[in-house]
Amino acid sequence: MKNTYSPDILNCLANLSSDEVFTSPELANRMLDLLPQELFSSSKTRFLDPCSKSGVFLREIAKRLLAGLEEQIPDLQQRIDHIMTKQVFGIACTDLTAEMSRRTLYCTKQANGEYSVATCFDDAQGNLRYMRCQHTWENGKCKHCGANRAQYDRVETIETYAYPFLHKNINDIFHKMQFDVIIGNPPYQMDDGGGTGDSAKPLYHLFVEQAKLLKPRYLIMITPSRWMKGGKGLDEFRRVMREDTRIRYIFDYANASECFQGLHIDGGVSYFLWDSSYKGPVDYSYKSLDGGVYRSSRYLKVSFSELIVRDPRQLTIIKRVSEQRKKAFSEIVSSRKPYGIATDLFNSPENYPASSLSETPFPNSLKIYGVKGNKGGAKRVVGYVSSRFPSQAREEIDKYKIFFSYAYMTTATVPPQPILGKPGEISTETFLRIGPFEKENEAKNCMSYIRTKFFRALLFFNRGQKNASTRTFELIPLIDFSHPWTDEILYKEYGLDEDEIAFIEDIIQPME
Repeated sequence: MKNTYSPDILNCLANLSSDEVFTSPELANRMLDLLPQELFSSSKTRFLDPCSKSGVFLREIAKRLLAGLEEQIPDLQQRIDHIMTKQVFGIACTDLTAEMSRRTLYCTKQANGEYSVATCFDDAQGNLRYMRCQHTWENGKCKHCGANRAQYDRVETIETYAYPFLHKNINDIFHKMQFDVIIGNPPYQMDDGGGTGDSAKPLYHLFVEQAKLLKPRYLIMITPSRWMKGGKGLDEFRRVMREDTRIRYIFDYANASECFQGLHIDGGVSYFLWDSSYKGPVDYSYKSLDGGVYRSSRYLKVSFSELIVRDPRQLTIIKRVSEQRKKAFSEIVSSRKPYGIATDLFNSPENYPASSLSETPFPNSLKIYGVKGNKGGAKRVVGYVSSRFPSQAREEIDKYKIFFSYAYMTTATVPPQPILGKPGEISTETFLRIGPFEKENEAKNCMSYIRTKFFRALLFFNRGQKNASTRTFELIPLIDFSHPWTDEILYKEYGLDEDEIAFIEDIIQPME
């Protein structure tokens, strides 16, 4: 028998990067299913994808409209022309994705081309627009997206990544047009000169904010879930989202591969439906790393945390502990780079001649912990630097402290082994500093606390990105370190019930 299988080309595209990923037709349809389906039976509904890469959202919308309008506009060509000219609109991210999107929607990269499914366009772009934009520089940064001028002030032949939706007035793209539905998968971040991953500048929230300004009836976007727990410059965005009662649905995946096959994004991804006419709790679905799906109906804003609790199984534990917490452990956790010493000290000591870095101690030297090597090959090392080299926390150097790795996988419930720091010992920014403590036994008792599943559960609940910060420790109580701690003592101390204890014991691995 002849094989008639014909794969969808949009399932075969390789992602541009982990920051600009293509949406599969299956995922696009899961998002479209959230909308009232009568929208696809109206000849007046207008849809906009403001960050089109492959054109998949517009194609799947057009397919639904073709079926929904069949009785109203029986002639197929008239129906296609009406949909393409009056109902589906897109703004591409780049010149390349503009051509890809037109090929997907119009079946040719020129909307008015010979082979276009639409017969009524008189220009090549049709309703899938792209215009090369320039950043607007102020003090070395773009005032619209925050791009670093040194990296993105480019000649005409090189892509600037000045996305039209963020850098142009919508009326300059589509004149005086109101959209009923805005849907998309925006670019996630751009390098701002400070690194990648957690250090890069997020972009996706700017697309969400700009879309809201257009006052659609419905807004659907898929983004990293990192904004719920942290993210560079996302505090205000998170506050607004927490307080916005127009969010009707959130589908949240701890594993980004559930949406984007083979792709890892720290903290997972999520998509939401924002409904301008709705006011109430969110219908929240969370899919955990073990594949379980947990649903809840709740408001995102809670009194005991400024972050968003993603897994509803964590809610009662966090609430119970917070009601008894007098102080937060975050009060004794340093900010990044506790002694003002960069991570690359051991890799590039020539850049820090004042450190006098040595493998052996010398007069008036301090012992320093750090890492040497790159990424997967990096290893913890110890050296000695001049006592004059640290630029911060000098008054704490001669006390006991704990060095805690600030970067490790968000899926890990066992952090890299903490280090007991003695007087005269410091670290590079590889570590956060916990303490200081006047007595060694206090530091050791704090270490016993850190090793408990109770402590690491609350830490795990509050992490949404690879890099930990002072805020990551906010859910953890600051307790008395005059004696050691065990899980049994802590479970009783905070009144956790059998189900809550079983949940912690199940998801948090033991720490040797």
